[in-house]
Amino acid sequence: MQHSTIMAILIDKRTDAAPEVQKILTEHGCKIKTRLGMHESSNCADQGMIILDLIVSDREVKELAEDLESVVGVKVKSMKLDFE
Repeated sequence: MQHSTIMAILIDKRTDAAPEVQKILTEHGCKIKTRLGMHESSNCADQGMIILDLIVSDREVKELAEDLESVVGVKVKSMKLDFE
């Protein structure tokens, strides 16, 4: 059985939090299969979202989420997808 975890990272103050979030994602880079960054470009919104596809243990997902949530203005949600 193959599974992956999809993690959504909401960054409230994108311009303030981006350097620290980038540092954390780089530290955990080997765990990230796919990364997609989005923000409302028509008005250059300061809120952004990053979607990650992770293929790691639940413990590693929790560690990454805790590291990201230590940054002010960052919220994390994840869901595990199992495919048989």
